[in-house]
Amino acid sequence: MLETKGYAVHGPEAEFSDLTFSRRDVGENDIAIEIMWAGICHSDIHQAKNEWGNSSYPMVPGHEIVGRVTEAGSGVSKFAVGDIAGIGCFIDSCGECEPCKNDVEQFCLKGSSYTYNGTEMDRKTPTYGGYSKHYVIDQDYALKIDPSQPLEGVAPLLCAGITTYSPLRRFKAGPGMKVGVIGLGGLGHMAVKLASAMGADVTVFSTSPGKEPDAKGLGANNFVVTRDPAALTPLAASFELLIDAVSAEHDLNMYLNLLKYEGHMVLVGVPEKPLPVHSFSLMVNNRSLVGSGIGGIKETQEMLDFCAEHNITSDVEVITMEQVPVAYDRTIKADVKYRFVIDMSKY
Repeated sequence: MLETKGYAVHGPEAEFSDLTFSRRDVGENDIAIEIMWAGICHSDIHQAKNEWGNSSYPMVPGHEIVGRVTEAGSGVSKFAVGDIAGIGCFIDSCGECEPCKNDVEQFCLKGSSYTYNGTEMDRKTPTYGGYSKHYVIDQDYALKIDPSQPLEGVAPLLCAGITTYSPLRRFKAGPGMKVGVIGLGGLGHMAVKLASAMGADVTVFSTSPGKEPDAKGLGANNFVVTRDPAALTPLAASFELLIDAVSAEHDLNMYLNLLKYEGHMVLVGVPEKPLPVHSFSLMVNNRSLVGSGIGGIKETQEMLDFCAEHNITSDVEVITMEQVPVAYDRTIKADVKYRFVIDMSKY
């Protein structure tokens, strides 16, 4: 067994503290990773505080992981010792059901194994996440990382990157397409970068006028302040695709009215409470309101390769492990541009 330590929370109101635990032995198809960078996702906060009602403790959060391979099993061909590898939101699946065979393992019918706050596929062994020194994972569920990129900026791609890349690819964002991004935070800023790199005409919708320079710097063509709904009136029925990256309460119908005939609005943010939708907002122009959940291993690797080709990384603020509680508070207040990443070399 590989003994390691992580930064754990023991209850929804508890403070973080160190936890010593063991990773499994490196099997024939496994690699061991010494974690270098671990991103903080808003879902880490939801889980740590049990806001989704499914938390188990002790919990070591973190599913945006970049590290160096320190050991490889005898059957490993995808990685060599010294390579840089990534781990995203899940670390295993059944490999046999229809979703798994179609490279969307995140929708495994038997339930994929999440990187933390879950169990291995044996449904007994708890999984602990990336706020830790080491991880052991099957090579088939690890991602190859271009070592020439700034790796602290790569870590959030393992969640925020694939969460926004997947619907952009699904709905064929590209030259000539008008894409709207609702909310300029951790997810939204990645949606802007990716859609712009794909050649789309990108408009950012935000309640914060001060974010306009950032939006333009990230690649947006236009910026609309939504505090006054009248500002959206001239844009009715003008977008093919909207990426909704807001995790707070907001008016979906106001944005649905911006869609052209058979346009799509994709939800990637997760508000705490359900949001009402008026039927006519969808019936007019045959609009679609859909969700999108991360991506499979194949698509995630495609995203990482696309980002490496286009020099895309997340805009990050690097912190130490001791700063995680403060980073959580600031994330809740949207006081970060645009993701926190933990420097694990200092842990």
